[in-house]
Amino acid sequence: MALTNRQYDELMRSYEQKQFHARHIQAERKAKIYAELPELSQIDEAIASFSVKQARLLLDGDEHALVILKDQLAKAKKRREQILSDAGYTPADLEPAYECPDCKDTGYIGSKRCHCMLQSSLDLVYRQSNLTNLLNEENFSHFREDYYSDTLTDPVTGLSARAIIRYAYNEAQNFIRDFDKTHGNLFFYGETGVGKTFLSNCIAKELLDTGHSVLYFSAFALFELLEKCKFDREPEAMARQEDLFSCDLLIIDDLGTELSNSFTVSQLFLCLNERILRKKSTIISTNLGIDQVIDIYSDRTFSRIRSNYSLIKLVGEDIRHQKKRS
Repeated sequence: MALTNRQYDELMRSYEQKQFHARHIQAERKAKIYAELPELSQIDEAIASFSVKQARLLLDGDEHALVILKDQLAKAKKRREQILSDAGYTPADLEPAYECPDCKDTGYIGSKRCHCMLQSSLDLVYRQSNLTNLLNEENFSHFREDYYSDTLTDPVTGLSARAIIRYAYNEAQNFIRDFDKTHGNLFFYGETGVGKTFLSNCIAKELLDTGHSVLYFSAFALFELLEKCKFDREPEAMARQEDLFSCDLLIIDDLGTELSNSFTVSQLFLCLNERILRKKSTIISTNLGIDQVIDIYSDRTFSRIRSNYSLIKLVGEDIRHQKKRS
């Protein structure tokens, strides 16, 4: 499971809090039960004393005395259980009530991550992706190619809108399948409402469900964050900026809707270039045409995109308008 260092640290802090909470509840419950059953304290002291003696006899090799001591220890434990049972308790009532009894809220069973930690990791990357609720609707189970016409064609390629979306769908599936091997990047462009964001979100869900870290930002939110890092040096923004560079997949949606200036142009290049150097995947969607991207963000930036991204132009009628009519 590919967590960033920051995500892993956050996850482990949550496990430390779980352990602290379990021990706190245990201490309160134990104090209540011991106040109600004072004989338990005496028995616990006897059990502790017997255990120390048992350890010494083991070291000394005195097997006869050890047998007698084991018998005394067993009787003390049995009496302890009887006292608890008579009062309506069990030995478990004196133990920490861990959320996960398998790993005792450590996140690990031996050297392997516990099933609860795997689920917690998934929950964390989903929560931090900015996509949690959206992906309930925008996923491949809701993909429909019948929104794309067989007769409407792209004047450059001559392909129909439906043929193009089929190609885009296959490219998305290949992107997901080879994600950990090729570190690919996708650039979706085309008119408003033709499914660029939807397809990006479908990919995001598949990767989130396999434990990859995914971050979604509108272009406006992305540059707002980078501005806070550059000029305000806000600690939270600085930490979030590192996530931008280190997450498995970064989605930049609606590139071109932000107020473009020299700052946004330079920051986009730095962000994309850093992720390419780190072999981290990025998906960009935009309503801009290729010439507009070059004019706004420079030849240098587009050269990095052209050399490292699969460029996919989607065409068709605005799907949102089609849904309103149906």
